[in-house]
Amino acid sequence: WIAMYQGEAGIDQALLLAGGVTTPHGDYHSAMQLLESGAFGDSGFKRLHVAGHPEGNKDIDPDGAMINVDSALRWKQAFSETSDAEMAIVTQFCFEAQPVIAWANELVANGITLPIHIGVAGPAKLQTLIKFSIACGVGASLRVLQRRAKNLTKLLLPFTPDFFLAELAAHKAENPQFTISHVHFFPLGGIKTNAKWAIKNGGSSAIPVSQS
Repeated sequence: WIAMYQGEAGIDQALLLAGGVTTPHGDYHSAMQLLESGAFGDSGFKRLHVAGHPEGNKDIDPDGAMINVDSALRWKQAFSETSDAEMAIVTQFCFEAQPVIAWANELVANGITLPIHIGVAGPAKLQTLIKFSIACGVGASLRVLQRRAKNLTKLLLPFTPDFFLAELAAHKAENPQFTISHVHFFPLGGIKTNAKWAIKNGGSSAIPVSQS
């Protein structure tokens, strides 16, 4: 099916996620196995994205540590150095900039220099974001939403990622080598709403990565 997507639809990039199921559906139980199979290289894929977890992942590290997720990223970093495809890390959506900055810097300190496409929740009602955050295991930065929820005047207003992205952009401007290079939107409030917000606030930066 990988070759079919590439050959018939012209798809040349993929996001590889193992998922959170207890029992694998198929022959592979990890993105690393799929990468190692050579299927994407044989099909001519030019860009491959792998998962990053700034706040950890309880499916991978049930104790809340980062041992297994960091080990997987080190493996993927090594794989990227032998692959013809460009590779990048795409993260779960986050709401708080400073922990993300610290996480990205720690990756570099550990030799993981793949560019990062930071996950960002697009404009949506606060209740919607809280629901998805709990379902997706976004833990630490959920407190940003909880603080806002205490203000009843803001409870029904759309939550937008302005402040989060402004902090990251300011850090990037001061530190050009910072490895976060793109934004990966989760359009939890709808694709049209997200696209309009991105174009209005991102200007020329609101360009899909496939066109950059």
